[in-house]
Amino acid sequence: MRTVYLAAPLFSEAELDFNRMLRDKIKSCGFNVFLPQEDSNNVKDRDDRQMIIFSKNEAAIEKSDIIVAVVDGADVDSGTAWEIGFAYARGKPILGLRTDFRTLGIEGTVNLMIERSAFICKSIQELLNRLTLL
Repeated sequence: MRTVYLAAPLFSEAELDFNRMLRDKIKSCGFNVFLPQEDSNNVKDRDDRQMIIFSKNEAAIEKSDIIVAVVDGADVDSGTAWEIGFAYARGKPILGLRTDFRTLGIEGTVNLMIERSAFICKSIQELLNRLTLL
């Protein structure tokens, strides 16, 4: 079974709920899903917490077959942008999910570095359809 690393902002209840819902939909298509908010961010060790989370996420990206990145918002979340860049450098296929209809004018829908690194899907259904083609 192939594994998807789900990169997404995780700083509000709405984001956390959306991420869990998206994870469940991806799993229903037959994928394992690494969701950082549940699979790496539950570290209790205060001294090394940041390094542990970083290392777990880095290793999970390396092991994943596909990266799905939620790129909603006025600007892509900085952690998500880093995960996209790291995955891109490793040659991983990246699908972005942008349900937000705001644009950056002549720039496009997201920062051009993100847009050139990932195939941007405009709906969850489009994302799921693309996933099954990879």
